[in-house]
This record gives sequence, structure tokens and C-alpha cells, in this order.
Amino acid sequence: MLRFVQLSQLELPVTSNIARQTYNSMKIAYLLLAHNNPAHLQRLISALSTSTSHFFIHIDQKSKIDPFLSIKGNNIHFIQQRVPVFWGDFSQVEATLILLRAALSDRCGFERFVLLSGVDYPLRSASSIERFFENHPNREFMNLVAMPSEAAGKSLSRLTTYKQRPGDPLITRAIRKVLMMAGVVPHTRDYKAYLGDLAPYAGSTWWALSRQACDFILAFVTRETQAVQFFRNTLCPDESFFHTILGNSHFKSRIARNLTYTDWCAGGASPATITEKHLALFQATTWFAPDDTYGAGEMLFARKFADASVDLLARLDRQIAEKEAG
Repeated sequence: MLRFVQLSQLELPVTSNIARQTYNSMKIAYLLLAHNNPAHLQRLISALSTSTSHFFIHIDQKSKIDPFLSIKGNNIHFIQQRVPVFWGDFSQVEATLILLRAALSDRCGFERFVLLSGVDYPLRSASSIERFFENHPNREFMNLVAMPSEAAGKSLSRLTTYKQRPGDPLITRAIRKVLMMAGVVPHTRDYKAYLGDLAPYAGSTWWALSRQACDFILAFVTRETQAVQFFRNTLCPDESFFHTILGNSHFKSRIARNLTYTDWCAGGASPATITEKHLALFQATTWFAPDDTYGAGEMLFARKFADASVDLLARLDRQIAEKEAG
């Protein structure tokens, strides 16, 4: 059940004149996973661009990159190392790690890393988003629940079921199926044999993490190769891989719910497209702040939008400007 909390229940951005005078721009690296809607991606980047923000973009290798190359700027970085990305597959984690490595190695020294899809859009101005992160430097924004969680739809079967990968050769798939039918290979896996003392956690794909948390993730990936290998054959690992790493670290106490609103009310594997009814929902409160399975928290972004959402985005931009002017 989706509830909404009053503004006083949340940590709010500092808006006093003194705070504005001492404010230093937060260096944000936006990590964008995209495969379609190049026109919307351009609008997303324009809406979030500031003097210190940069955009690292991974275009699904299955998609033609030419339609995206008109998006240009000194702060825009298209990743050359592209992988074919499939829903529910480890390739989503691989693409995210590629983006993360590129952003961390950039000489700008980013302080905040925000993972978004190419069909997202901000619910606040770019400067307001920067102030939000400036005022929450020690928060890791990631939906997080211990597995299993019936309320969040995160069952242990995601871990115990061996998932064949789209790129696996047909002969490999066939052999494994025969071995399973013969009882040589078990139908389920003992995740504890691979994860050891790591308790499994899950959540949503999208997050906004500090540099320290991202460094920790990459160090884990280098060090814990057995755990990484386990997640390669796990269903929807983008919703448990990063979560299990940080959920078993000292960063867990710093975690708050993520900042991207997604409407799953219709059910199914894909969220609803943002429409006029959502704009009315965003308009109803000073800052849009759901309270659900993952707890309460303000939303800075929403997904998903279509290329044809130009008029809707213009109305959303006006809505944001009016709120922040008031």
C-alpha cells in the first residue's frame, strides 16, 4: 500500500539564505542505462545539467548508437565498452559496473553517483537536486530489504533457481537440462555455499551512492569472485547484487530508500508510463514523498517517460519551477 508522509517527517533540503551563501556545487556523476528514446535522453540530460554534473551513458549493444550521437557536450561521455543488455540478466549489472568504473576513474572526482535509466526525468530542478545531495553527504539512497520479503516481492527463489543466461550456447543449455532431469545437477542452488556469511538483500535497480560506497562495491567485485560468479546465474541480479554487497557492510546504517518513483500499480514486469494523472499526484504535495515497503522518502526522479512526452514534460517543468519559486 502506497502512503504519503507529511513534509515535516522528512529530512529536507536546507533553503535558508545562509545555507545558499555557503553552498558549494555537488559533483554528481549520472550513470545512464539507455537503449531507446534518444530524444527523451537529450531532454533528461538538459534538465539535469549543471556546471559540475557529468553524464556517463551506456547504450545497449543491441541498439544502434547513431541516433544518440547528436547528444553532445563536454560533460557527456558515451561508454565505448558496450554489452548487450537483457531483462533480468547479469548483463544489467555488467553495464552498471562499466559505468561505475568509468565515472570513478574520471579526474573530476565525483562525490555522488546516481544510477538512472534513459527514460527517467527529474521531479526537481538540477540545482535543487544538487542541494539535496549536498545536505545528505553520508546517506546511501537504495531500496533495501532482507530476503525473503513477501511485501517487496523478493523471494529466495531468485537466488536458489539457476538462471540460464541469454548468451549461453544452446548445447550448454541442453546438457544442463538433461543433467537436471537425470538428477545429476540439482534443480535448486544452496546460495549459502556461494555467499558464505553474506545475508541476501534486495531492492530496486536504481540508486544514488556516495563515492566511498562505490569504491567499496568495486573492491568487493575484485575480491569476492565466487559471490560475483554466483550472481551471474541469478534472476534479476540488478535488484540484489549491489544490495547484498552494501547490506553486509558498514554502509547499511547509512541507507535510506531510493529517490526514483516508479508506478507498479498495474502489475507485470514493466512499470506504468508517467501520464497526466501522475502529474496531479506530484502536484498534490510540496515535495512528492511516498511511504511504502521501503520506507518514507522524497522522490527526486520518476520513470518512465516516452519520446512523445514533450508536452507532459513542459507541464512538469512549469510545475517544478512554480513549487521552487514559492
